[in-house]
Amino acid sequence: MRLTIFWERMADHFGEAYADSFARDHVMSELGGRTVRQALDAGWETRDVWRAVCTAVGIPPERR
Repeated sequence: MRLTIFWERMADHFGEAYADSFARDHVMSELGGRTVRQALDAGWETRDVWRAVCTAVGIPPERR
């Protein structure tokens, strides 16, 4: 998944402003105790980060 698609999906689900806040501030066990931004900076694949977000916040399968 391209990074631009990832951020589009984040904005679609959380809204433009909150997507960035969530990515910076929300530490997720699904990402090994990292935030979205930390996981991406550490080299995690965007599709894996997106899947972790979906699992953590309960995004329905049809929106994944």
